Amino acid sequence: MSLTKRRIVLMGTGPFAVPSFEAIRAAGHDIVVVITRPLPPVKSRGGPPPTPVRDWASEHGLPIEAPESINADETVEQLDAIAADLMVVCDYGQILRPPALASTKWGGINLHGSLLPAYRGAAPVQRALLSGDAETGVSVIHMTPKLDGGPILARRTTPISPTETAGELEERLSQIGVEATLDAITLLEDAFTKLDGGQPLGDLGEPQDASKVSKAPRLSKAEAEIDWSRSAKHIDCLVRGMQPWPVAFTFAETKPGKPPLRLAIRKVTPIADQEVESTQIGRLLESQSKGEMAIGCGDGRIIVERLQPAGKNEMNASEFIRGHRLEPGFRFGKPAAE
Repeated sequence: MSLTKRRIVLMGTGPFAVPSFEAIRAAGHDIVVVITRPLPPVKSRGGPPPTPVRDWASEHGLPIEAPESINADETVEQLDAIAADLMVVCDYGQILRPPALASTKWGGINLHGSLLPAYRGAAPVQRALLSGDAETGVSVIHMTPKLDGGPILARRTTPISPTETAGELEERLSQIGVEATLDAITLLEDAFTKLDGGQPLGDLGEPQDASKVSKAPRLSKAEAEIDWSRSAKHIDCLVRGMQPWPVAFTFAETKPGKPPLRLAIRKVTPIADQEVESTQIGRLLESQSKGEMAIGCGDGRIIVERLQPAGKNEMNASEFIRGHRLEPGFRFGKPAAE
């Protein structure tokens, strides 16, 4: 870890950034400003959305700025005037253009929740789970104007647990990213304090292999609907990858003549043990365990353990089965006419 106190600008909004930002503060660096996204308007009775980085900065009495655009001329001028050594960006939500990146002596580094060049974009943790990957990790890059495209300064890998949700994995990766972020700061300090004609000695990081780039676009609610014809593994990955948002779902016509009930599926156990007949896909299957919610899928069955009917509290699937007196053969999914 660097022993020299450096002037650092932090840019972040969501929870993924907080552990690394706290480690930078605890290491004794001079955090000259914390830049976060503006507070969005309150659109529901639930109150304003969480603002983890803003809350963390307020707790420690750090100066906070929330410009509408990090690339606006006036914002870049303010950054130039600060004359910081480095900006550290994580879970911020805006792409920095060259003038903003050039406002600090060493440019910027970004902590990203994937093993770049895989899963460039806004949802790397979720996309790794949705793809059924066995491992993932974090990467710290020296930033360029290209989204998540800079050379890699540090990385860490970790296996993905077969029961881990995206929310759980993201929290774990945020902790794994702490050491990688501090290592990247030390690497830049070593490079830029041994300048040769104004340029750092040696290459800064490992260039990304353009042939291995994959994208990680934001999730959409439509993606979260369960297709029961898919494999048990695919459905399990969908359920885990869509938590905490937007949450995998299906429909159930529990009352004749009434609109189908939307069910958020919170926890499942996949069992890829048999080929099922097409008539069994999406249907409640006979089960040896009383009250078990086993639904046919493309290569076996899905045991639904926890679900949440629209407008209700989360419950055990067995409670839902008993409460609606569902019998084997009951169909889940949108009505065939839709």
